[in-house]
Amino acid sequence: MKVKGLRWWIIGLIGVATIINYIDRSAINIMWPFIYKEFGIADEDNKQALALITNIFLVAYAIGQTVTGKMMDAIGTRLGMVISIISWSISIGLHSIARSLASFSIFRAMLGVSEAGNWPGATKSNAEWFPARERAIAQGIFGASASMGSVIALPVIAWSYAMTGWQMTFLFIAFLGILWIIPWLVINKNTPDKHPWITKEEQDHILDTENRKTSTTEVKVYSWKQLLNFRNTWGIISSRFFIDPIWWMFVTWLPTFLKEQFAFDIKQVGAFGWVPYMFAAIGGITGGLYSSSLVRKGMSPAKARKNAITIGCVIMLLSLGAIAFYLNELKEHVNIAIALISAALFGFQFLINNLQTLPADYFNGKNVGTVSGMGGTAAVAGTIILTFLVPSLTKTSYTTLFVLAALMVPISWMCITFITSKRKIASN
Repeated sequence: MKVKGLRWWIIGLIGVATIINYIDRSAINIMWPFIYKEFGIADEDNKQALALITNIFLVAYAIGQTVTGKMMDAIGTRLGMVISIISWSISIGLHSIARSLASFSIFRAMLGVSEAGNWPGATKSNAEWFPARERAIAQGIFGASASMGSVIALPVIAWSYAMTGWQMTFLFIAFLGILWIIPWLVINKNTPDKHPWITKEEQDHILDTENRKTSTTEVKVYSWKQLLNFRNTWGIISSRFFIDPIWWMFVTWLPTFLKEQFAFDIKQVGAFGWVPYMFAAIGGITGGLYSSSLVRKGMSPAKARKNAITIGCVIMLLSLGAIAFYLNELKEHVNIAIALISAALFGFQFLINNLQTLPADYFNGKNVGTVSGMGGTAAVAGTIILTFLVPSLTKTSYTTLFVLAALMVPISWMCITFITSKRKIASN
């Protein structure tokens, strides 16, 4: 049996896994402003407690990014993704038996390590299944899925919590990940050079000149220490250190922000909170299409990605700056606030999928997943610092937080623009 467009089935499944990933990780952030009192936490300690369990998740996630990136390079994405999603489904299910801040923290750590594998796994899979001119589109689909996960999570989690309570909500979303494994193992039987269902035309399309060269020569596998000798590695990890925390700021704190700034209840959070992530999904697809169109016109992949990153940074800077400057006035104009947040997340996803694609543009073979994982670890490190600061920065107003977020955007742009080089790392 031959299947046309097999690569799109593969990225589609990765997209579904990413949606599930974001539903799982977002559940606690959505429900926390309404359940923290059940664990004996006082109102004044609410944000500190959420920051604590979030940072425990993030520390584990940072470790998981690097470890699972190496795992994906060692055992391949087919088995690596299965191990990751089984582990994170079990972890999110265990949240249903949490009875204290301590037990929540343990289960969040387990979730962080296991969920991290989705990112280096997706980046490596895209490098395997898509030629350079299509990778940003594939990464855009993957990134849009992260946004769609939040789009779906907000109304679904809010509804499930209202109907069944928080324990059953965690069990329900755990079941989704286990279901995903079945079509993944059935469809993703092997890499494109060996898959029995792939057509000859699609195989030739995927294994373009560059990939044919690397597939017929021995690829040198660098250690983490060796990879840190390259400017391109540092450009990627430093840029992600500054830009990714802004996304996580909204993922973690948007429900709390809406409750505190606009006095939303959980139904209103579910009704309004999904909108920025819908625009983020559009940004992810648009950013991928934009850079891919430049590559088709003859621009080098790395330069095309950087052009898209620049556009995304400009959109983010303008949006975050407007929120910071007009925050007090926005209390009476929730629709404008949602629109500005939507623009900021549109810009983020427009750029981040191109930034996440750069490891495949700069490195060959079995180094892509490792570099992607290192970038993810740096992203989480920056997010941990920002998350630690949020409770103190927002005691009286969110203005300082948005000012800081706006300043981080040009710093990230400078890292990717001036640290990286144009040279692809040799394969041997």
